[in-house]
Amino acid sequence: MDLQSLKNRFGIIGNSPALNYALQVASQVANTDLTVLIVGESGVGKEIFSQIIHALSPRKHNPFIAVNCGAIPEGTIDSELFGHEKGSFTGAVDARKGYFETVNGGTLFMDEIGEMPLGTQARLLRVLENAEFIRVGSSKVQKTDVRVIAATNKDLLIATQSNKFREDLYYRLNTVPIRVPSLRERKEDIILLFRKFAVDFAEKYRTSPIQLTEEAKQVLLNYPWPGNVRELKNIAEQISVLAEDKSISANEMEKFLPKSTQHNLPILVGANQPGVGKAEFMNERDILYKLFFDLKKDVTEMKKMFFEMVQNPSMASSVSQMVEDNYRQEIPFSGRPMHDNASHNNILPVHSSQPVILSDNRDLEESIVVDESLNIMDKEKELIEKALKKHKGKRKDAASDLGISERTLYRKLKEYDIED
Repeated sequence: MDLQSLKNRFGIIGNSPALNYALQVASQVANTDLTVLIVGESGVGKEIFSQIIHALSPRKHNPFIAVNCGAIPEGTIDSELFGHEKGSFTGAVDARKGYFETVNGGTLFMDEIGEMPLGTQARLLRVLENAEFIRVGSSKVQKTDVRVIAATNKDLLIATQSNKFREDLYYRLNTVPIRVPSLRERKEDIILLFRKFAVDFAEKYRTSPIQLTEEAKQVLLNYPWPGNVRELKNIAEQISVLAEDKSISANEMEKFLPKSTQHNLPILVGANQPGVGKAEFMNERDILYKLFFDLKKDVTEMKKMFFEMVQNPSMASSVSQMVEDNYRQEIPFSGRPMHDNASHNNILPVHSSQPVILSDNRDLEESIVVDESLNIMDKEKELIEKALKKHKGKRKDAASDLGISERTLYRKLKEYDIED
């Protein structure tokens, strides 16, 4: 079957080289029993390719079932795929056939294969290699003749490196890979697809088809289409129903397109890099502790610097001059003096050439803690002791103040050998 006949039969719109190549590979591999892995972003139409392969294969008169591996709970996916015996688990009141038994002689399309649990992956590998499976709760090995077509929107090779997908299963599934291009990679097809959807929805809702101005077409071409063909179809339906004027301008088109999906949020650099512990970056408490400790370290360094300035007046003068130079470079002088009110005796003028003198007469050296302990257990013990002292040994009040249960407080008292 030539490509154009294939497109007409399955309603495929587009002439991009990447799409044509994917269709060509699908038609060539259909007559074999080779396992196929269809790769592409969400919304590109991967299931259509599985239907094409089945319809052109010798199995076309046998069952075809599409299974979404990401939609089946982890506790029941083995039962869904391989079946189970009566009483094999709670709720198994009867024996049940799985898909590999039901679809015997046909084709099983397994979408979102990257979401499959590792234990199920091992069972699937045995089916692909030996055409054998065992029902849940049984010891009897059964044979099956099922062609597997898998699909994913993830990079399974990267998933194998993080031990989220079995490497041997990946190479077994990837016998014949078919990559379905995203809509961004086939921009020449965007206007054709939109026109087809507009005509279909005009017939469905009994209205006249919408028309796009040249500027509106350019807006469509410039949009990134993260949802691909599915998103384009949804936009075409929205405009067909909601647009008052059937001639769509660029401004009108932009009203229907979602805003940028990018989020300007800070990220943790290195969180996904090999060798970096997950707990360090994924645990919010650890992140806060790290921030607090870094802040404490900075404060300690500042205390140390001020102490050295008190001991060495010449150093204070040079630091003051350096701060003043940086201040003048970054902030234009406004002609207004800095805080010179006597009540602000803790704010020092940056142009002072005198030694730094604090208004407080306490011994500065005693207030400097350079090697203060940063151990979390020490801090926790210190907080517990302060809470008990504050509430005069009343455990219930101290536990409430600390935000823990009285039982946990009792355990902590034993753990840290605290006498209350």
